[in-house]
Amino acid sequence: MEHCKIPVSHTLEHKDRLISVEGPLSPDTLKLLAMHRDLDAFRKPQEQLEALIEISGLPEGRVVAAVVSGVIVGYVTFHYPDELELWSQGGMEDLVELGAIEVADEYRGCGLAKLLVSSAFEEGQLENCIVFTTEYYWHWDLKGSGLTVWEYRQMMEKLMKTVDMVWYATDDPEICSHPANCLMVRMGQAVPLSSRETFDRVRFRQRFMY
Repeated sequence: MEHCKIPVSHTLEHKDRLISVEGPLSPDTLKLLAMHRDLDAFRKPQEQLEALIEISGLPEGRVVAAVVSGVIVGYVTFHYPDELELWSQGGMEDLVELGAIEVADEYRGCGLAKLLVSSAFEEGQLENCIVFTTEYYWHWDLKGSGLTVWEYRQMMEKLMKTVDMVWYATDDPEICSHPANCLMVRMGQAVPLSSRETFDRVRFRQRFMY
């Protein structure tokens, strides 16, 4: 399967600073950038930068980043689900995970997260894929945002709906472990029926056990 990667670029002004939003970025481009110190939700900033470089080099991997003066202030990643996760069990080449999205504190509230996500879907480059994201409340910055679990969940749903991702039911144990967790999915227009059916079997494991 061919994973189409078409470079897109946007600019956004925030507090007299010009933010450049670009992607999918190559490993060589990412190696020239630094990571904002606040981007530590998943791992230390430098370690996260190394992870972004690795993801960008994968055939299916893509990284869209927001950059100010050579510093990454926000990013979103897309890649195949981890081999240890339920979502990899269908062996699907056209199932891609929106893995992480993060924006530095001082750049929040200007629509940057929305622009990062929407840029990845431009030029129809993910229409041949099922793109999903698993929202777990323990990854959310409840303290920094000042939001409740349900307010944060509503914010994430609103963000994902801007690229036509919708809530999907599943019996995945991790998602079912807390009512605020959820699965959101975008079915590309060029995704075949066979892939849709395989995805249904993956997200409802218990139904097909017997």
